[in-house]
Amino acid sequence: MNELTINLNSRSKKPLYEQIYDYIKSDIQTGRIPYGEKLPSTRALSRHLEVSRSTVELAYEQLLSEGYIESAPYRGFFVAQIDELYQLKKEEQTAVKKVEKKRKFKYDFTPNGVDLNSFPYNVWRKLSKDILIDDKTELFRTGDPQGEYGFRCALSNYLYQARGVNCSPDQIVIGAGSDYILMLLSMILGRKHMIAFEDPTYKQAYRVIHTIGYETVPVMMDQYGMMVSELEKSGADIAYVTPSHQYPTGIVMPIKRRMELLKWAYAKEGRYIIEDDYDSEFRYKGKPIPALQGYDAQDKVIYLGTFSKSIAPAIRLSYMVLPETLVEQYRIRGSFVNSTVSKVDQLIVQRFIEEGYYERHLNKSRALYKNRHDVLMEALKPLEDICEISGEHAGVHILLTFENSWKEQELIEKAEKEDIRVYGLSDYRIREADNEKATILLGYANMKEEKIKEAVEILNRLWR
Repeated sequence: MNELTINLNSRSKKPLYEQIYDYIKSDIQTGRIPYGEKLPSTRALSRHLEVSRSTVELAYEQLLSEGYIESAPYRGFFVAQIDELYQLKKEEQTAVKKVEKKRKFKYDFTPNGVDLNSFPYNVWRKLSKDILIDDKTELFRTGDPQGEYGFRCALSNYLYQARGVNCSPDQIVIGAGSDYILMLLSMILGRKHMIAFEDPTYKQAYRVIHTIGYETVPVMMDQYGMMVSELEKSGADIAYVTPSHQYPTGIVMPIKRRMELLKWAYAKEGRYIIEDDYDSEFRYKGKPIPALQGYDAQDKVIYLGTFSKSIAPAIRLSYMVLPETLVEQYRIRGSFVNSTVSKVDQLIVQRFIEEGYYERHLNKSRALYKNRHDVLMEALKPLEDICEISGEHAGVHILLTFENSWKEQELIEKAEKEDIRVYGLSDYRIREADNEKATILLGYANMKEEKIKEAVEILNRLWR
């Protein structure tokens, strides 16, 4: 393939790189650009479209991260193999919270941090005041068990625009935190299921599911996420996954693996995928990866999300999007349970979204975290010859995997002696991994740039 004829609109609100990305992705999905086809070089395409080379590179990077294309050194870019993708498209579009000892560290690289100094307190205060003035009596009546309808409408629109989630307000259920949502989901599904988890995994969800009484099984991952071949062997009929940004490894599940996962769910009646879209809002290279739910053509994906990371943990406002086939089960088995989120909080977040404050807050948070991410990456350069850095393009933490003979606990203890708290990957394991290289998680969301530099300077000296 020598060139692609793409009609770019320079006046569109959609960036040029995203227009190029959308065009190529659509052609791959529909088979117009077949598997194995070589794409034009970034230089050739930029010359043909009369755009900067960096614009084309950004589009190609997004396609690479989602698994639509592959890069061959010195040969170029080629369309990846995506079997039966067209069959899986809909025809009609409709942080581990582990209890720790209360030692206060001078430097804490917690991967669950949120910067509350950037929280829009004045906006929140104004919205709260306006809501209480506008509607005094109705606010204190019992609300809709499923969540206020206006809020669910705003959330439905946001999820479609930002995450590619296809749902109506009737499919959304609001709850106070992810733990509550999982307990409510157990009432809907019933207990006669085996649930598979990625290993390593988001441990809090695993603990809740396990404690509720479900049989659980860990499933190995490779560089693309949960291995579907191992999932098939496990005997599980529900898979709990974090495909857009795997927690804690940071793996982005490519489109081919997502299709394999969906085909696994379609193969037998009663199978479901629980998609936890934890911290997917924070991505620093390209745009956020679309949700798996948007590709689901047979109502097999249960989508979970929360505002705890993107707004504030104390908001305690989470939600699930049920497949239409499970909405009736919710009405029978779960709708008698009263809402655990106040109407006031729901209305505040509704207006926060509708009036554009949420998008502005996310943009501000992304810029803040990106700056801290860049400071951390720069400070870690002295360690690049002894460890591999991964997970650096999204979320609010990175991973350091050491190539030398260090043990994970040794690295943690050395840091603790210097009043630095770091976290080991083994804390996120369901079962112990044999001969695993020492891997450390460093979160940066709630550390100022100066503190990051100070702490990493010490770590560079300790871990050499």
